[in-house]
Amino acid sequence: MSYLQSIFITAVTMVLINNMVLHYFVGICPFIGVSRRVDTAFGMGCAVTFVVSIAAALSWLLTYFVLSPGAPLATWLVKLANPAFAGTVNLSVLSYLVYIFVIAATVQLVEMYVRKFFPGLYRAFGVFLPLITTNCLILFVCLEVMKNLSVDAGAPWGLDRTLIHAISSGLGFMLAIVLMAGIRQELDTCDVPAPLRGPAITLITAGILALAFLGFTGVDRNLIKLGEGGPEAVLPKGRVEASP
Repeated sequence: MSYLQSIFITAVTMVLINNMVLHYFVGICPFIGVSRRVDTAFGMGCAVTFVVSIAAALSWLLTYFVLSPGAPLATWLVKLANPAFAGTVNLSVLSYLVYIFVIAATVQLVEMYVRKFFPGLYRAFGVFLPLITTNCLILFVCLEVMKNLSVDAGAPWGLDRTLIHAISSGLGFMLAIVLMAGIRQELDTCDVPAPLRGPAITLITAGILALAFLGFTGVDRNLIKLGEGGPEAVLPKGRVEASP
């Protein structure tokens, strides 16, 4: 499988199959709170995609060079201070703290940019823009970076794969929240029974969306077979024999 094929399959997997909202159920707060209008939902999707991409890239750099066991920069600094040191420097215990600081700093940057250049969108986001700091989707992606850079990882992620994973995760969030916003705008014109109005119909709709996305299960495996063996690899044997 070529490099471009692996990028494409990773993107399809994170957007449709392992969608952060509809598969892992992370990022639910903005998914429910900012999905009343399509334009606002799209803006929130762009903001989360940007923040998770920057945070994942910074987390990879900090994990690889400073936090992971035997990290080159941390080891060099310790040996510079204590030339007799012969052990392994391991600062992974600080990972959660460092990731939270990285996410908070990135969100502040986005908040200042949106407030300066898109004041209408800034007012529409309300409290949910600074609350991106507490969006568990972003911390989840950073922890995935840490897990796949550990000594137990069979094929440690490079910076390129980390960025593809993060951007795809953000695009998956954007797809889910925009779909939800479109459905909720249509629901405003429907005669929803009184006991189901508000959060109830929203959560029911989110559950149906999650079930619908289960239909993409297995698409990644077929794409891998398609890349390795051509169209015959993903068709039933009978159809392969019958095809010209």
